[in-house]
Amino acid sequence: MITLSKKLKQQTPVKKETNEIKRISIRDKLLVKEVQEMEENLPKTCKVNFGNPNLLHIFSLTITPDEGFWHGGKFLFNVDIPEDYNIVPPIVVCSTRIWHPNINEDGEVCLSLLRQSSYDSLGWAPTRRLKDVIWGLNSLFSDLLNFDDPLNVDAADHYSRNKESFKSKVRDYIQMYAAR
Repeated sequence: MITLSKKLKQQTPVKKETNEIKRISIRDKLLVKEVQEMEENLPKTCKVNFGNPNLLHIFSLTITPDEGFWHGGKFLFNVDIPEDYNIVPPIVVCSTRIWHPNINEDGEVCLSLLRQSSYDSLGWAPTRRLKDVIWGLNSLFSDLLNFDDPLNVDAADHYSRNKESFKSKVRDYIQMYAAR
């Protein structure tokens, strides 16, 4: 059985210009494989952008829903993968203002698989991959949209009180902040 300490001992050192030895982290080794898998399995409504191709742990995701309330919008998410990945989930923030029950106006995202622990046992697990995160975020605009367990309570209440007014506010937000 390979343990984490054995993996750390097996890592090959990489020389830096200052003659210091820098080990490649387990996170970075995992990301080399997972980023390729993620890019091969992107939903058609998603696009990934690496600002620096040498930093696989920081990237942005653009989602352009092709149906539903947010159709016609373009939503940017920033993804930061902590050093403890895959034990801990990626940190995801929506940088586009949006009127959504599962994304608050500060950009925090409510998605079970992004939670370290979850009551519904659908939270983060080391068996999850980046492609699962991308598909989960994409699904917040369709089948994972949840008005019953909202992060943005005002948006969920707005929907339950007046669906047409909710649609109108979503359209206004798209027009002001997320137009393609």
